[in-house]
Amino acid sequence: MSLADDTQALLVGLTSAGVEFIVVGMSAAVAQGVPAVTFDLDIVHRRSDENVDRLMAWLLDHDSFHRFDLANRRLPPTRELLLGTGHVNLQTNLGKLDILCELALGEGYDELVEDTVLVETGSVLVRVLGLPRLIEVKARANRAKDRAVLPLLIATLDELKSRRG
Repeated sequence: MSLADDTQALLVGLTSAGVEFIVVGMSAAVAQGVPAVTFDLDIVHRRSDENVDRLMAWLLDHDSFHRFDLANRRLPPTRELLLGTGHVNLQTNLGKLDILCELALGEGYDELVEDTVLVETGSVLVRVLGLPRLIEVKARANRAKDRAVLPLLIATLDELKSRRG
């Protein structure tokens, strides 16, 4: 499987803007060969002032707004939210982008970076959460949708390990 065109466009755009981020969620899984489909891009970004400024500029250039606003006010993200600890679910003119400041308490960019791998996808090299840590995250979340993909994640990890010998 490969990443959807809109996901690829988001990755190219964020990378070109110099934003430091880790792809998490099912896009990270698909980038590592898991046979699945996903409809958004989940990232954890480095929450430094400079990186958040680059991310904000890119988001504003791409007409980003909160997609779960029931009043449909098309509210743009704020710098304060991106420096926080929550999840920011956005729609951009390139596709859906979920920005997770932290996966869970104390699991931001700096804490996750050791558990990442670099993957070439399309024309860019991106940092993605490795399958072992992604499996841990999905198991801990224990939502039905996460439990449903665990066998695919585990099987793909086993296949990758057997190829390496």
